[in-house]
Amino acid sequence: MAVLRFDWNTLYADLKVCTKCRLCETRTNIVISDGDPHADIMFIGEGPGREEDEQGVPFVGAAGRLFNYLLEEAGLDRKSIYICNVVKCRPPQNRDPFPDEADACLPYLRAQIALVRPKVIVCLGRISARYVYDRDIQISRQRGQVKKLGAFLVLPTYHPAALLRREELTNDFVSDLITAKHLAENDPVT
Repeated sequence: MAVLRFDWNTLYADLKVCTKCRLCETRTNIVISDGDPHADIMFIGEGPGREEDEQGVPFVGAAGRLFNYLLEEAGLDRKSIYICNVVKCRPPQNRDPFPDEADACLPYLRAQIALVRPKVIVCLGRISARYVYDRDIQISRQRGQVKKLGAFLVLPTYHPAALLRREELTNDFVSDLITAKHLAENDPVT
């Protein structure tokens, strides 16, 4: 497989016209990212929902509003982190992305990681963790377990949407955000 080389301009230009999978057929907007492109902490979700597709920004729906609140609780500012998703187009009815859809977007995700060069990558949910942390992850068992992958520390945690359904997971999620902040501040990747 050819290694794709991107700079920010090339990445954005390629994404805006991407037709590598069927998700392009129903999208309103490509949802690329939000936040600081030089952040120490990168958050990766699975894919955009309805509100994200409409606005072209990740994590702006109900789960995103909760995510923003919990970031503040953990002492993190949304403007100082980088947020993206595995897939850049909304899967219909917010279903999980199919493997071929995720595989089509992985070069873009890898480019984002390479360009941001975060110290810590936080995988929000099982789908993200499957493509970044471990294909066989069981999020309920492995959340919060930091793993060094190349130049990055990777920490899987729950997706904010899961917290909307199961409020009892919130304390673990905030604890994971605090861990990510601590890891980034202590310059663990040197």
